[in-house]
Amino acid sequence: MEMFRYINSSLLISHRPLNASQADQTVYATCADMPAAIFFYLVLQFINIFLGIPANIMVLWLIRNNKGDSSTSDIFIGQLAVLDTFFCLIPPLEFANIVYLTTNSTWYVLRFFYGIKDSSPLFLSCICLDRYMAVLHPITFTKLKDKWHRSVCACIVWLITLVYTAAKCVGKIQNFEKAFNIMILAAFAFMVFCNISILWALRRSAMGRDERHPVKKKAFKMVLIILAIIVVNYFPPVALFPFQEYFSPDVFRCYIHYIAFGFMDISSSIQPVLYLSREKLPTAPVCCCSCVEKKTGHPNADGTPPV
Repeated sequence: MEMFRYINSSLLISHRPLNASQADQTVYATCADMPAAIFFYLVLQFINIFLGIPANIMVLWLIRNNKGDSSTSDIFIGQLAVLDTFFCLIPPLEFANIVYLTTNSTWYVLRFFYGIKDSSPLFLSCICLDRYMAVLHPITFTKLKDKWHRSVCACIVWLITLVYTAAKCVGKIQNFEKAFNIMILAAFAFMVFCNISILWALRRSAMGRDERHPVKKKAFKMVLIILAIIVVNYFPPVALFPFQEYFSPDVFRCYIHYIAFGFMDISSSIQPVLYLSREKLPTAPVCCCSCVEKKTGHPNADGTPPV
């Protein structure tokens, strides 16, 4: 259970040096002898600005415009894109806080954004549940295809997120990290269960067939996206934290911590990019002379195509 205490990215990243001699030093100064991981972390965070923000905005634009080919999970994907867009706004403040600032006031703002990010697995869980129902319980899924109850679920998730974030901003609740531990472990177990069940069902339905039902094919792609997110973004902390005792405190604080949570936070860019990779971007209609000629039905008097 000791490793789970370190899974809370917001608490670790906002942790001030406990040594009184380091109280007035920046985070970077306390790791001046081992700056590589901090550089790595900040590079990933700035990728969120230049890639994550436009990618998430593109996801929101596609969901808004692709009404005719929308998925029932789009409401959760859209909310996740909004959440990630907010989180992608913090790298400039975080950079200043790590490298230049020694005040405690900025940590309150950062803890707010970290709390928002901590809740992203809840929306991923909603997506998994929606795909699980579509594949394994299609009759019930068809009866519940109207989106009003999904809107209710999204509102509940946002309510949990805001309450959790407000409590994190206070930063004085004893053993508050257990709330994140319970949330992330429950969400992780639920997502793994849903994904394995979906893949098993799709594998059985595909035996002896060359094609899958379009809904199941779409669910299969969604499952692969979520599995990729879980492996890329959550495997590093899960793989490294159990071996904390084998690292010195400085190495763990200045290297392992920033490497692990760098991979977790870059999910704000990976999630929308993977979503866009399976979508067909709409193209603007191109008007050519033959199209106009077909529309008008005859050329100009001088024999040239109509314009």
